[in-house]
Amino acid sequence: MTTDTLFEALGGAAGVRRLAHAWHERVLADEVVAHAFSHGFHPQHTERLAAYWGEAWGGPPTYSEQYGSESSVVRMHSGNGPHEEMDRRAIACFDQAMDDVEVADSTLWRVLHDYFAWATTVSMAAYPQRAGDVPEGLRIPRWSWNGLQA
Repeated sequence: MTTDTLFEALGGAAGVRRLAHAWHERVLADEVVAHAFSHGFHPQHTERLAAYWGEAWGGPPTYSEQYGSESSVVRMHSGNGPHEEMDRRAIACFDQAMDDVEVADSTLWRVLHDYFAWATTVSMAAYPQRAGDVPEGLRIPRWSWNGLQA
C-alpha cells in the first residue's frame, strides 16, 4: 500500500478539482440529482467541493480555513427528509466522474467510491428532519487508504 495520501494519489489540488468538476457536470445532467441544485448554488461550488474533498483526503485544510466547517456542510445537506434514490444516483455520478477523469488505479477508485458512498449516505444524511439539528463543532472526517480515520 502506498504511503501517499488519497489527495496526493489523485494528483493533488488539480486532480481533486478535475474530479469535482466532472462530478458537478454529471449531477447537473442527472434528472434526479439536479433537483438538489434547482434552487441555485454558489458560483464557486466546484472549487469549494474540491477544497472539502481535498481536506478529507489528506490535503491541506483549505476548506476549514477559507469556507466553513463540517457543521456548515452537513447543515447544507440536512432537513430535506430521506432521499435514497437521489443518494444512489449521486454515488453513480461520482463513479462515472472518476471514470471521466480516468482514475485508473483500482484501489484508489474503490477507496474514493467508499468515501463518497459513506459521506452521502451516513455523514450528509445524519440529520434528515431539520438542518437546525446539526451540532456546532463537527470536524471534516478524514479518509485514508484504510477508510474513515478515528
